[in-house]
Amino acid sequence: MNALELRKFNYKELGEKLDETKEELFNLRFQLVTNQLDNTARMQQVKRDVARIATVMREQEIAAWKSQQEDA
Repeated sequence: MNALELRKFNYKELGEKLDETKEELFNLRFQLVTNQLDNTARMQQVKRDVARIATVMREQEIAAWKSQQEDA
């Protein structure tokens, strides 16, 4: 999932997506430890997805803060 697609979601949906992605990363790590993971490249993809989601969430926080400062 790229950042443009993520920016279409609201903050709550991004939080849910972040939770799902972190859970997937946990499961991948568990599979790696138990030697059940076939595609190790998927771990790096999921880590990047977590970072992308967190970045877009932070962008939305900053935008909300700026709009609040302008109103005051």
